[in-house]
Amino acid sequence: MDYEKLLNMAAELGYQLMYSGAEIYRVEESARRLLQAYGVEAPEVFAIPNCLIVSVATPEGQPVTRMRRVPAHGTDIELLERCNSLCRRLCAQVPPLDEAQAAVNALPDAIPRYSARLMLLGYGVAPAFFAPLFGGGLRDTGCSFFCGLAVGLCLLYGGKFIGANGFFRTAVCSALAAFLALALVEAGLGESVDVVTIATLMVLVPGVALTNAMREIMAGDTFSALSRTADAILVASAIALGAAAGQALGGFF
Repeated sequence: MDYEKLLNMAAELGYQLMYSGAEIYRVEESARRLLQAYGVEAPEVFAIPNCLIVSVATPEGQPVTRMRRVPAHGTDIELLERCNSLCRRLCAQVPPLDEAQAAVNALPDAIPRYSARLMLLGYGVAPAFFAPLFGGGLRDTGCSFFCGLAVGLCLLYGGKFIGANGFFRTAVCSALAAFLALALVEAGLGESVDVVTIATLMVLVPGVALTNAMREIMAGDTFSALSRTADAILVASAIALGAAAGQALGGFF
């Protein structure tokens, strides 16, 4: 058994799971089951939101370890589903390592990617659907759509101007949303500043991150849960500060 190749494959699959936004217990269990399917006894897998460590012992007692650092990421349900499906297939069929490694390496390329225009449309449509839920009328829905497009443009193309820092980027986007909502309502195009603002800010709310944090608390992964909770709190703080700054700026005009 080539333990170097086996560890590389397991670490890569765990990395892809982590990058897709999977829960910590899912990442650790998937990598552990995969190693056990290839005959490794008692593999050690440790994961936190930005790091994955996989370790096995050879029959001679020599430990072999792989560590992968995971960059900042969001949630990709399609990639998560494909990783889960591939892990189950590899555990059931146990193909040769080279074939398994090729399948794992091909995971990112198999994910359909949406064009920037389609993603921008999504940023506009999501707030437009939220506006009626918050009691907004037709004009508020239209304003929410426009504000969502502005936030989408800021997220997709404003990175080189506002930087890659997530906290600052979220604050700038929420400030832009609040300012535009106030400006559109003051111009008579919308009816409620609160509805337009809240509907637009919903695209920035870290709902998935907070949900995963709660699931990891129940699963006993306290360190990971605290890390995700802190990240969600920081994003929520950035949204609040940005919205307050945007409305304060709009008040001067």
